[in-house]
Amino acid sequence: MRLFDRDRREENPRTRRLYAVWELVYTFVDFGAATTFLIGSVLFLYESLHTVATWCFIVGSVLFAFKPTIRTWRDIKLASMGKVEELERKE
Repeated sequence: MRLFDRDRREENPRTRRLYAVWELVYTFVDFGAATTFLIGSVLFLYESLHTVATWCFIVGSVLFAFKPTIRTWRDIKLASMGKVEELERKE
């Protein structure tokens, strides 16, 4: 099977469960990134908190950068599960 094949997520109960867990992780990372950017934006309104605000933006940026890594990792795992399932069926 191809990597990034969206049909893989519906292949069996195990892949559906894995897909759901990864989607939850992805959503939490998304919320974390948005929250840190929002907090950083508010903190920039106060001169004395610019350093903390900058760190919020750095953390938010790291979280946003982590999102494609989560998707790629999930799709690689789903693809590898498919190969094992195909071998089991041949046996």
